Amino acid sequence: QVQLVESGGGLVQAGGSLRLSCVASGTGFDFNVMGWYRQAPGKQREFVASITRGGYRIHAESVKGRFTISRDNAWHTVYLQMNGLKPEDTAVYYCAGATYGRTGMTIETVDYWGQGTQVTVTS
Repeated sequence: QVQLVESGGGLVQAGGSLRLSCVASGTGFDFNVMGWYRQAPGKQREFVASITRGGYRIHAESVKGRFTISRDNAWHTVYLQMNGLKPEDTAVYYCAGATYGRTGMTIETVDYWGQGTQVTVTS
């Protein structure tokens, strides 16, 4: 059974920073891409950032220049450094893992989801 466990969410003022972590564990996982999605109340889940095993990164336009995705060398942990947070970044952030995908991921290609971690940004 594969598990993705997120941590690092919390409450922060606008302009502040948070660092999310996602640890992958279990047997049989062979992700080629890992990433982050978020879902605000009443909205659809949206892509935030992804990174491939080879280190190719994609960031959504809404977070480009403020958020940075990275990974550890063992490919067990993925991070999302979030700087310059805005109230509109408030959402539940989900870690995602996909077996297929050369450069990125879509909701349809995600094989595993984490349970989510709440990020709340106050103005």
